[in-house]
Amino acid sequence: MNEKLLLAKTGEIYKRYHPLYEQMTSCSICPRKCGINRYKYKGVCGANYRIRIANALLHFGEEPPIVGNSGSGVIFFSGCPMKCIYCQNMGFSQKGIGVELTEKELAFVMLELQRAGAENINLVTASHYTPQVLESLEKAILKGLSLPIVWNTSSYENVEMLKLLDGIVDIYLADIRYVEDDAGLKYSKVPDYWTVAKNALKEMYSQVGAFDGKKGLIMRILVFPSNITNHKKALDFIVTELSPEVPVSIMRQYMPVFGAKNDPLIGRKVMDREYKEIVDYAEKLGINGWIQLDEKQVVPTKSVKTIYQFLRRKVK
Repeated sequence: MNEKLLLAKTGEIYKRYHPLYEQMTSCSICPRKCGINRYKYKGVCGANYRIRIANALLHFGEEPPIVGNSGSGVIFFSGCPMKCIYCQNMGFSQKGIGVELTEKELAFVMLELQRAGAENINLVTASHYTPQVLESLEKAILKGLSLPIVWNTSSYENVEMLKLLDGIVDIYLADIRYVEDDAGLKYSKVPDYWTVAKNALKEMYSQVGAFDGKKGLIMRILVFPSNITNHKKALDFIVTELSPEVPVSIMRQYMPVFGAKNDPLIGRKVMDREYKEIVDYAEKLGINGWIQLDEKQVVPTKSVKTIYQFLRRKVK
């Protein structure tokens, strides 16, 4: 019996998520700890107590070991604790566009992704739904879900919530957006991004170690114009505070959209020399991982017919 199935059958997953539903009456699930009763109102994250997803499909634009041959089974959750002025997913991340699901229905979506051949279940920005996601995973695991679970995150996570994912999440796919809290406040409207994220990353690494092809932590750094992330400091943190064995994906798909368009520092695309500078420094540190040879404009995806039809029925 695998570890996740054992956790589900023994009631351990239930013990982890059940108290969190009470916690949502004065919510402290995400680092914003807004104290809002999510059974009556939406939290700062934009979500109430119901799960809301924007889409679920096979995604071929992730890192190669996540995509594999068949694509990653990505589930995009609506809402987000961060309010990035450059967010490319503004419609569902900040405006809340999506379809409401029960935990049973989300479990169904996970199982359908597995039936469609997904390499894994990739939960994108799910932290503000931690209790609901854990309950959905429990239901899906008891019905045969056996795929690796990917927690796809900005790293703005409560350590207390991450501890509840131990033994359930196989792969953490985690960003470093900034290494200064001031930058997080300016560009993502959170006052403590780096203070929170560096502790969250250490917790993720302590659970799964460096990615070894099947399990572990994969780091992502989105390269911004004007080096607002302080990329070298971010890479130094990975090497010295986590491990030089942690692979790093250096991403170049930043686009100046929405509130970023007129920003004097990030209101443009990344220059070749800016991208090359961080790649060269990663190579100097001996970091392994992935780079982009050009900017991604179109990310290939493939819908799953049963999920597409199910979500359409929910909208009507």
